[in-house]
Amino acid sequence: MPEQLAQWFCTELDDVHSTLLALPAELADVPWRDSGWTRKQIVGHLLDSATNNRQRFVRAASEGAYAGPRYAQDAWVAAHGYAEQPWATLLGWWEAEHELLIAIVDRIPSERLEASCAVGDDAPVKLRFLIEDYVVHQRWHLRQLTAGTEAA
Repeated sequence: MPEQLAQWFCTELDDVHSTLLALPAELADVPWRDSGWTRKQIVGHLLDSATNNRQRFVRAASEGAYAGPRYAQDAWVAAHGYAEQPWATLLGWWEAEHELLIAIVDRIPSERLEASCAVGDDAPVKLRFLIEDYVVHQRWHLRQLTAGTEAA
């Protein structure tokens, strides 16, 4: 079962990566909607999500449970200055972060997929749910990134 989850996770992220690479670079600085983040900022948010979830995945897998904070997404995006980064750099960082996550998920023992994970004040969920929800989150933002493009 962990192999199926790991393979699904890898396949899903490979698909997200392919779609990101197909996005026209000239849209990188364009907000996906009025008063919304630019596509650079959305990719930056996905980087922050990867960083935060890497901690969650590793701690739950190695310690048997995770309890930690949410993160202030607007503050993180601003602190990293993603809007000023080159598009190609952001895509490279996305790829590197997700290679790490894929490797981590691939190594999680099946019994640790049931580890309890509490993020902020939310009710605890299983590590398996966090992994699956991570892909849902990527796909949610992928719809924003591709809004109004041929890649949609």
